[in-house]
Amino acid sequence: MTYPNNMKESLKKVEASRARRLKEAYPPLSMEEKKQVLKEFYPVNREGALRKLRIGPNKGEQALQEFADNFEKHSYINPDEMDLSQITYDVDVLIIGGGASGLAAALTAYDNGVVPMMVTKLRLGDSNSMMSQGGIQAAIDPKDSPAIHYLDGLGGGGFFNVPELLKALVNDGPGVIRWLEGLGVMFDKHPDGMIKSKAGGGTSRQRLHYCRDLSGAGITTVLRDEVLNRRIPVLDFTSAVELLSDEKGRCAGAVLMNMETNEISIARAKTVVLATGGSGRLHVQNFPTTNHYGATGDGLVMAYRLGAKFIYLDTVQYHPTGGAYPEQTVGLLVAETARSTGAQLVNSDGEQFLHPLETRDVTTSVIIRECRKNGKGITTPRGTEGVWLDTPMIDIIHGEGTLLDIMPNQFRRYMRYNIDPNKEPILITPVLHYQNGGILINDQAQTGVENLFAGGEVEGGVHGRNRLMGNSWLDIMVFGRRAGRSAALKSKEVKPGKISLEHTKKYNSELDSQGIKVEGVSPILLPNYNTEEVRKGLKAS
Repeated sequence: MTYPNNMKESLKKVEASRARRLKEAYPPLSMEEKKQVLKEFYPVNREGALRKLRIGPNKGEQALQEFADNFEKHSYINPDEMDLSQITYDVDVLIIGGGASGLAAALTAYDNGVVPMMVTKLRLGDSNSMMSQGGIQAAIDPKDSPAIHYLDGLGGGGFFNVPELLKALVNDGPGVIRWLEGLGVMFDKHPDGMIKSKAGGGTSRQRLHYCRDLSGAGITTVLRDEVLNRRIPVLDFTSAVELLSDEKGRCAGAVLMNMETNEISIARAKTVVLATGGSGRLHVQNFPTTNHYGATGDGLVMAYRLGAKFIYLDTVQYHPTGGAYPEQTVGLLVAETARSTGAQLVNSDGEQFLHPLETRDVTTSVIIRECRKNGKGITTPRGTEGVWLDTPMIDIIHGEGTLLDIMPNQFRRYMRYNIDPNKEPILITPVLHYQNGGILINDQAQTGVENLFAGGEVEGGVHGRNRLMGNSWLDIMVFGRRAGRSAALKSKEVKPGKISLEHTKKYNSELDSQGIKVEGVSPILLPNYNTEEVRKGLKAS
C-alpha cells in the first residue's frame, strides 16, 4: 500500500518546499491568537458539546455530554438483589485497575507493610500505560528544577491546575526517576550513563525521559513483573461494577464481576484505590481515540455514585497527531517526539502552518482550522481529513538513521504498508487522547469519600485543562504511589463497618424521581461497536 493518487500532487508540494522550510522558523502564536483558535476550533468548545449534570455531587455543573450520559444511567447491578453477607474477599487494600498507576500503588502499599489485592478487567498491564510512547517528565538536569517544571505545567494547563497537586507532581519527579531506575527501567542514556532527555510541546526545558518510542511498555512491564515477583494477589478479567459503602458513608470495598463467567463476588476492603484510567472509549465528539479498549470511565461512574466530588468534567485532551492513513493506523498515536526532533506540520500546499511545539490543545485546534476553515487538509478515501507530518525532515536535519533510532516502532508500523517515513510524510489527524478532569483528590491522593483514594488518569486537577506531554506518566507514578502509601497507612487504623449498597439505591431512586432516563447501564465495562454509527466509521466531524 502506498498513498493514493489524489494525495500524490500534495506530496510533490511537500517535497518541493523542504529546502525553504529548512531555513524558515515558524513563529509561536501569541496568547491572543491561542485563545481565539481554541475558542473557535477546539472540539469541546463546539455548540452542544456540554450540558448540565442533573444529579450527584457536581449537580448543576457543565460536563461533556458523554460524561453526563455515563453518570446518569442506572447501575450495572440491581442493588436490591445483591447478597452482601457472602464476602468472597476480605482485604486491607483493594486496588481497582491494572495499569501503571495501579501497579505503582500496589508496590508502594506492599512496601508500607500491607499486601493489597488488585483487580483488573482485562490482563494485568493491559492499559493506556502500556500503549504510551513519549516518556516521563522530571526535572533531573542541573539546569532545570521542579520550580521551572511547575511553571511549565501551570502555563500548559491554562493556569487551572490545582496548586497543591501540581506542586506534589513536580517535587516528586526526580525521586520517581530514581525509583524506576532502581526497579530496572531502561531509560535511553548517553555513553556516560546520563539519562537522555528531549523537549515536549509547551516546555521550557528538555526534561522528557524515555525508552525509545516504547516508553509505556518499557516502564509498565517492569512494574508488572515487580508485582508478580512479590506475589501480590491479582484477579485478571475481573471488573468492579460498584463500590461498597458502610453505615458511615465510607468506602468499604467493591462488587466484582468475572468478565468471562459474569459471576458476582463481594470484596470487602478497609481502603480502596481507584486506578481505573481514562474514558477515551466514550469517543467524545465522535473522534477516534488512542485509548485502550477498556478505557470506558468505570472508576468515574462508581466514585460519582458514592459521592466523590469531580473537577473539570467539561474538558478532555485531543492529541494533534493520530494516524489518518492507512485506515489501519486511525487512532494510533504518532508521538510528539517526531515534532520535537524536527518533523513539521504541513498542509496540502506544502506550507508549514504552525510552530511544531505548541501545546496539544492549540496544535489540535490549528490543524482543525487548517482543514475546515482554510480548506488545506488532505482527505483519505474514507473521508478522514488530515495534514502532513513531514517526518523526512528528521533525517535531513540530524542525519540518516535518526528517525529509525528514536522512533523504531513508528518506523516499522508504516513500513508494513509500504510507506517509508524516512522518505514520505505521515498523514495525521487529531484524536481523542486524555481525560484532563476527574475525581478531585488532595495531595495525598485522598478523594472526598473517606477510605477511597485515586491515582492516575481517573483523578483530575493536576494538569488543569490541558496536559503537557510526559506529565501523565509522572502523574501516574506520583499519585499512584501516594495513593498506595495513603491507603496502606489508613488501612491499619480502619475498623470495618457493615457493608452496604444504600448509596446506589439512593442514586437510582433519584434518577427515577427526576424522570432521568438515559439508555443503557453504567459502568459500561467494554465499548459497544455494533452500531450503525460505528459501522460508518468514527471520524472527526
